[in-house]
Amino acid sequence: GVGADNDLYINQAIVFIEDAIQYRSINHRVDSKSLWLYRWYYSRTCQWILSLTITVILALAFVEEPSSLTVTSDVRYRLPAWNPPCGLTESIELLCFLVFMVDVSVKSYLIGWKEFWKNKWLMAYILTLIVSLADWIVSLSFFCKESVRIRRILRPFFLLQNSSMMKKTLKSINSTLPEMASVLLLLAVHLALFTMFAMLLFARTKDNQQDKEWVVYFRNLPDSLTSLLVLLTTANNPDVMIPAYSKNRAYSIFFILFTVLGNLFLMNLLTAIIYNQFRGYLLKSVQSSLFRRRLGIRAAFEVLSSLKETPASAQQSCVSVGALLQVLQKAEMDSRCKQAITRSLKMCSCDQLSAAQFQKLFEELDKDAIKQHPPSPEYQSHFMQKMQFAFSHPCFGYLGNVVALANIISICVVLVMDADKQPSERDDFFLGAINCFFILYYLLEMLLKILAMGLKRYLSYPSNRFDGLLTVILLILEIATFAVYGFPHPGWRPEFMGLLSLWDMVRLVNMLIVFRFLRIIPNMKFMALVVTTLLDLVKNLRAFAGILVVVFYAFAITGIMLFKGAVVPLGNTRGSKAGFPGSCAHISLSSLAALPTQPMTMALCMLSWCSAHFQAGIVYCLLYVLSVHLICRWAKIYFVAWWLISSVIWVNLFVALLLENFIHKWDRRCQRESLSGIEYQRTVELMFRDVLEEPTEEELMEKLHQHPHLQLCR
Repeated sequence: GVGADNDLYINQAIVFIEDAIQYRSINHRVDSKSLWLYRWYYSRTCQWILSLTITVILALAFVEEPSSLTVTSDVRYRLPAWNPPCGLTESIELLCFLVFMVDVSVKSYLIGWKEFWKNKWLMAYILTLIVSLADWIVSLSFFCKESVRIRRILRPFFLLQNSSMMKKTLKSINSTLPEMASVLLLLAVHLALFTMFAMLLFARTKDNQQDKEWVVYFRNLPDSLTSLLVLLTTANNPDVMIPAYSKNRAYSIFFILFTVLGNLFLMNLLTAIIYNQFRGYLLKSVQSSLFRRRLGIRAAFEVLSSLKETPASAQQSCVSVGALLQVLQKAEMDSRCKQAITRSLKMCSCDQLSAAQFQKLFEELDKDAIKQHPPSPEYQSHFMQKMQFAFSHPCFGYLGNVVALANIISICVVLVMDADKQPSERDDFFLGAINCFFILYYLLEMLLKILAMGLKRYLSYPSNRFDGLLTVILLILEIATFAVYGFPHPGWRPEFMGLLSLWDMVRLVNMLIVFRFLRIIPNMKFMALVVTTLLDLVKNLRAFAGILVVVFYAFAITGIMLFKGAVVPLGNTRGSKAGFPGSCAHISLSSLAALPTQPMTMALCMLSWCSAHFQAGIVYCLLYVLSVHLICRWAKIYFVAWWLISSVIWVNLFVALLLENFIHKWDRRCQRESLSGIEYQRTVELMFRDVLEEPTEEELMEKLHQHPHLQLCR
């Protein structure tokens, strides 16, 4: 009947608007049952279950054999790790697979058979599940004793396919690779030429004392190539040139030329190309997101214009205000946008909306999110008004910053004075007294700010919430310290109790006072610009962080399989991995003495920490920066691949996005004055909003007529 058709149109409009809000494709089934299933699938509960499932299956790697459940990763000191019995983690894994099977089944049904064959991600999803289930069956067949588990490497795919922004980012990276390959090829030529020069320059001579450079770094082609490749990362600088430099200072010219050409020119050229190309591809991706949003809004207008209550005499399609209000009440969207659109509808004098008016209403979705702070309380007393003016004035905040700085200086002075003293010789009276004074000031400052601003306005500022929480913690610890040890007095030394005494806790928490001084940042425009740029990257670039997790996870799992047993405790070589290519299987921990402390070392140790349950996790630090004769030649491929992906490509991509965000904010700094009490929150889509092109009506209607499941009346 007419009523059933109207309900279907309303539900279709609701789903299309929700698709537009989330930048989702509208090419899905639009019948009543499918719409219910679609909304159920994208509900918060279902998406939370799916996210939890992805987290659980990724976290299994830290529990599965070899387990990470040890306090230390040092194989010399750690106790045997607890390994779950066969079938425990496999049962959890099977439950995760069942959730993924339901997920891919619902997705495949909703988009339809024709669209399924066009969706490469869904086909890859099914293929990954099939391979993972087959590998799971093999594990149970071998009673969990198999050495290689292919499904562990495939697990990051579940995280990747669940995020549309991550897929767009990966597509942009893939499109940028041809341009990056040209510079990487030039970098390879640079490396090969200087390798040849080095082998000729540091060739073996009759004098063994003069051949240290040849013996250690340039003995053969693989060693020479490795030495210069590591020099390109500056990890072995200046160690690689010391023997030659000791022989003749002129040899330093070779290393200087290699570093200048490689690091200063080619690497920075790579950054410039990545920035230029990736920005263009990301812009195209964001442009397609805008098209999806406009298409979803236009689809909602078209189905609402098909309602039977629409006047038949209308020369062009229109939508009644009442129908749109009904849709807004049921649609899941931000309360700010919903209130703004509802307010505009109530102020509208007409009963019918044209397509242009309908689209303009939903431009509210594209605006910056503005957070306004609650108003301050209004006092009737003249004295209270003066108090409010004084303690809400910026000068009172400046005074708090000065006091926080004084607190930091006093703590530093005490720590420097007591650095060389024995614990029995220290007198904590001075530090106890100044702590008591500063904590009382912080408490008074917090109470006065609450009095002037009101509790709601005070808590609406993140800096105030941090200051207040810190003050409460300090006050509780101070009261507990006085209750246990009494008030400070000359010769006052609180005894050490347990792992950490109350007094030590107060001193550690007091270090957080450093962050109070960071409140000066909003008062310095350029510094505030830099900080807000970094905060925007942290908040909005979750897709990049997700892909970084995927890369770390895949390399960590690969490292577990490749290097398991490669490093054994001192004096024990029975546990070495037999059959491992090269000579990696017999590296002992005695070679750790040669481990230099350089930034690259720490970066690679971060990777080994992610795979700490690999029996010799420190091999990451060991293989890359130890002497060349200890490095397994096959392992070099693994670490060079890691360096290319993480340092060369990924770091440059991050720099490109950092530059884009900073330039965008820098260009807009004069266009919009900062308003007191207002915070602007921007997303990646809004970052490019000024340069995006609006789709035309012809493009939108052509795309709508191509919808596989929607039949329009016109």
